[in-house]
Amino acid sequence: MKQKTVLIVEDEKRIAHWVREYFTQAGFRALIASDGLSGLNMADEENPDLIILDVMLPGMDGMEVCRSLRRQSDVPIIMLTARGKETDRIRGLNLGADDYIVKPFSPGELVARAKAVLRRVHGEANQEEKLIRGNISLDVASHTCTVDEKNVELSRIQFSLLESFMRNSGRVLSRQQLLESAFDGDYSGYERTVDVHIRRLRKKVERNPANPEHILTVFGVGYKFV
Repeated sequence: MKQKTVLIVEDEKRIAHWVREYFTQAGFRALIASDGLSGLNMADEENPDLIILDVMLPGMDGMEVCRSLRRQSDVPIIMLTARGKETDRIRGLNLGADDYIVKPFSPGELVARAKAVLRRVHGEANQEEKLIRGNISLDVASHTCTVDEKNVELSRIQFSLLESFMRNSGRVLSRQQLLESAFDGDYSGYERTVDVHIRRLRKKVERNPANPEHILTVFGVGYKFV
């Protein structure tokens, strides 16, 4: 599953870092902008999959940021506010926000609602069903893999790891991100075995597992597929 990027536009540092931590733990790439103008610029540069947007921002407030974003993008937006009035929620939704959460909020609920918005807006069906990277081909629908046009038998975990790598080609993935995708979030006790799974996967898809050309180790960080 391709790693998604969330942009958090929030001027309160404590809340911004708190929200970023929860999204990072959920497997997202999380970025922070501390004001509305910076948020607009970062949205243009980074092309995030989702924006968490505070209403009360210095300078350009969240409502104006939402209005500006909707002139150029259909990126999903979840608005955060300390104001719980129905008129404020209606205004935000009318400007194009996809969801609206009132502070104080549960970070777990925010992440869950973010995932729901992404499913609703993009849909899992938009993902590639057949991934081809170099000499490796992965058919997600039939759950088959070929290397140099020869069938390779992969376990469920190996297939999930390889799919994550191929959907995020060129991007460094941490062990936690790989575990979360391969074990569907239930990876307690597996943190120390991810290297074993990678080693076994290399034996099946690399021409020379001792000197891999696709699944590379990024020391101190994780792995990268090239």
